[in-house]
Amino acid sequence: MDWKGTVDREEVQGQPRRFWRGFFFLVLLLGGLQVEASENVPRMPFAMWAELPKKGELRVTPFYQESEAYHMWVKSKYHNVTWKKPDGERYGIDITQGFIALDYGLADRWALDLNIGYTTVGWRYFTNYGPQGKSQSTSGLMDTGFGVRYLVWDEERDFRGKPKLWGRPRLVFRAGAVVPGSFKKDFPFAPGTRSAAIEPGIFVRKHFWDTGFGQLGMYLDTAFRWNRTTANDQWLLGIGFFCQIKGWELDVGYRRLHSTSGDDLKLYPNHFIYYPRGVREIYDAVEAGFSYTTPKRRIRYGFWTRTVLDGSNTDAKFWLGGYVSVPFQIRR
Repeated sequence: MDWKGTVDREEVQGQPRRFWRGFFFLVLLLGGLQVEASENVPRMPFAMWAELPKKGELRVTPFYQESEAYHMWVKSKYHNVTWKKPDGERYGIDITQGFIALDYGLADRWALDLNIGYTTVGWRYFTNYGPQGKSQSTSGLMDTGFGVRYLVWDEERDFRGKPKLWGRPRLVFRAGAVVPGSFKKDFPFAPGTRSAAIEPGIFVRKHFWDTGFGQLGMYLDTAFRWNRTTANDQWLLGIGFFCQIKGWELDVGYRRLHSTSGDDLKLYPNHFIYYPRGVREIYDAVEAGFSYTTPKRRIRYGFWTRTVLDGSNTDAKFWLGGYVSVPFQIRR
């Protein structure tokens, strides 16, 4: 979505160095904390972090998500983890969570973001804490992400004339970090890694064609998450297309999570699962969504979904979610 008037083209008058110093000092303090379980850091979809708020603007975005998984991969072997009641009701690995994304325009080319939420996961298939069929769950604060973003390039475009097919894109660099959540760290398929991490990332959005009916473009977001304790570092990649028609945006893309190292899961015949401290989680997924931004207040209403198609040491999650993003001008 083209957030109208989000970033001015003026040069920043002085870089906010004190924020960089405080940011990296906090990152160093996080180095010795503990980690565990699957990746689940709050994150805005479709490279939305490439769009910065205006200077002095605060965007508040409540985001609700839920997922279910009835299958999993132990290393690369596919397993059914559905538990059925006698009446036919099915249970899998279920997550319900919500987070609030706060995004503040610090300066013309600078923004700060904080993403904090609450999560719960439950299942009945495994026998780690009792007989199969008994409901087991854990809840707590999600792994909290925060970061500083800088607009490296602003997209040069003018859709009133001939579209520029190969102009430079909007490119944003993010220096991010993650603080561990408060759920049980030894719970199989816990909703997050409980990892202190450093996470540099790049976000790109580029319009490349005006059809006369709508504007087509591509998005890219990629990041490397350096997990400080377990060393099962992770690459995150999202790439896809968007179409903007007046206030509407449609998005579709591919997402991959790839842990560079770690240990494999083990599932025993009695349905006990060994879930290692630093799991090597890998998955390939497709994601899609749509949103509408109001013309006056620029309030954005959105829907998002993601499906894991293949993987290793992960479960086949099907996600659904929705969000509302509301901007507030709190400083001129």
